[in-house]
Amino acid sequence: MEIINNLHLVPNIVANPYLIIDPDGLTLIDAGLPGSDKKILRYISGLGRSSSDLKRIILTHSDIDHVGSLSTIKKASGARVYASAVEAEAIAKGKPSRDIKPANPALRTLMGVLRRFIKVSPIRPDELLTEGQVLPVLGGLRVIETPGHTPGHISLFSPSTGVLFTGDSIISRDGSLLRSVPANTWDEAKADASAHKQAKLGATVVCPGHGSVVKDAADKFPKK
Repeated sequence: MEIINNLHLVPNIVANPYLIIDPDGLTLIDAGLPGSDKKILRYISGLGRSSSDLKRIILTHSDIDHVGSLSTIKKASGARVYASAVEAEAIAKGKPSRDIKPANPALRTLMGVLRRFIKVSPIRPDELLTEGQVLPVLGGLRVIETPGHTPGHISLFSPSTGVLFTGDSIISRDGSLLRSVPANTWDEAKADASAHKQAKLGATVVCPGHGSVVKDAADKFPKK
């Protein structure tokens, strides 16, 4: 699904993967659950491109629904993998970067079952990303450190297009933007600060990790 020129959402995947088309090739933001690789690679093929056109995979954080298909997509494409230092260390171990124990017993049990039976192949990212770094993607894609959901979570902002990729630091629901859900948030105070930080960027299009893309987003960021 095309969002703006040269920016696509790969549909029907639990955590939204975004595909950016630049003259030097394709960039994927987040990689979905294990098994999502087939849909992502099929979408690339549907654009008239091949897996070898994928040059970069940028990860907002190390949760399984964002890195689950990383290994297979990298193997198919040879793309370089980018993440923050904290999240890269977790990805290299095939584990999340923090241990969350939800207060809700049913959710806690479900998360335990998922971690036991759904495994992520460890892979060491090729490049570490830091605050303010600008990648040659979508007219200049700036790295924004947004800890809270996880310790090393990052978001990515393209000032020239007004597009902000928020991972799970901000999600959408019914057209509204919400900060990271408390049940799986590592540090709520940091999550609040990260949401406020992003609200000041002037983004007009928000591409969240979960929920629909939100346009005309300037006044839709979480107020508290």
